[in-house]
Amino acid sequence: MTRAWFGRLTDAPATFILAGARVIDPSDGTDAVRDLAVRDGMIVDALPDGTERIHGRGLVVTPGFCDLHTHLREPGGGSAETIESGARAAARGGFTTVCAMPNTDPPLDDAAAVADASGRSGSAACRVRVIGTATRGRAGRTVGDLVGMAGAGAIGFSDDGNAVPSGDLVRGILRALAPLGLPLIEHAEDTMLAGGGVMRAGVIATRLGLVGWPPPAEVEVVERDIALAAETGARLHLTHLSTAASLEAVRRAKARGHHVTCEVTPHHLALTDAWVAGSRRFAWEEPELTDGLAYDGRCRVNPPLASRDDALALMAGIADGTVDAIATDHAPHSPERKLVPFDEAAPGLIGLETALSLGLAAVAAGRLDLPALVAALSSRPAAIIGEERTLRAGAPADLAVFDPDARWRVDASVLASASANTPLLGMELPGVVRLTVSDGRLTYRS
Repeated sequence: MTRAWFGRLTDAPATFILAGARVIDPSDGTDAVRDLAVRDGMIVDALPDGTERIHGRGLVVTPGFCDLHTHLREPGGGSAETIESGARAAARGGFTTVCAMPNTDPPLDDAAAVADASGRSGSAACRVRVIGTATRGRAGRTVGDLVGMAGAGAIGFSDDGNAVPSGDLVRGILRALAPLGLPLIEHAEDTMLAGGGVMRAGVIATRLGLVGWPPPAEVEVVERDIALAAETGARLHLTHLSTAASLEAVRRAKARGHHVTCEVTPHHLALTDAWVAGSRRFAWEEPELTDGLAYDGRCRVNPPLASRDDALALMAGIADGTVDAIATDHAPHSPERKLVPFDEAAPGLIGLETALSLGLAAVAAGRLDLPALVAALSSRPAAIIGEERTLRAGAPADLAVFDPDARWRVDASVLASASANTPLLGMELPGVVRLTVSDGRLTYRS
């Protein structure tokens, strides 16, 4: 078993040389084997003899990953995850920043709650940016205190878990956000169209006798909000898109110059609705259904796992730049909420520690280029929240170092997260993070 060491953002800045690693930096197109030196937390051109030297042969060093969509469960759900445990899981996965969603108990819906969550993350193993609610109490009735929460450090606003229910309310939120320059981060789901669906509508749902969730439940909200973003000139970020039609709507919006960005999750790229029927093959492979693995509540997510065609379309969207970011939607749950009949299981799975591995599996299958994967995990999502990612000399060291060829078995005993709700348990995946450096501090080493 790999031994893991975790640091904190309050630790002393790091100094070391990573020798002979493959350096991939989307900020300037670098993809070359060379040394990378860090002195007192800053990237420098060279260091004197005697500095700690880490052999980088076979390793890849990239800017630190940025997760736009993380559930840390505090306040109210600390048995499933805490800010501390979630940040450690992030560091183990190569993430140096995570964005904490506000659907906690109580929700992060005022300046004090946002400031408290930000303050409690100061000594964690990665930066934690906080997203405030779009509506008061996350109740979908009135516009939230967006100005107050922005002043307390919120980097965007969302009622994640629910869409903002009416177009008039979305318009009011976007008008308030336009002068702030911050995005509405929308969970696109029309609950009337979703009709209580628990998995993607289609042949497999019919075969399993489960209520299907039709793609228009997502697409209708995506198209509504894009039109309102165009009307108001405000920023719109669409979370966990899961359909080709939604992605096509984003593609059209970008072509028209609207301020629209989007993310997809690793599980919507690599897993499909066939996993609910027991398959454990990735989207780019032919499914193989196994009755003994069917109805696994760990496969229930919202939006539901995509069809194979949609998953491959989302993958193509990363390659052509329509998809701005891979975001985990890391959603920890206790076992009693997942090990129940499928339609009673809480939606969501953990993803911070497996995101890179699923991306590398797609790279190995020829479905994605490694530099495109790196950009979607690091520089592109970071830019959405105003963070820079670069490996140029003079920049703060913010980086991930991983062995793309090493393999590891997903097991609850090795996960840093406080929860283990993932259908990937027991599977062997490629890619092992060796070092994570956040804001110049060594936060993970294996």
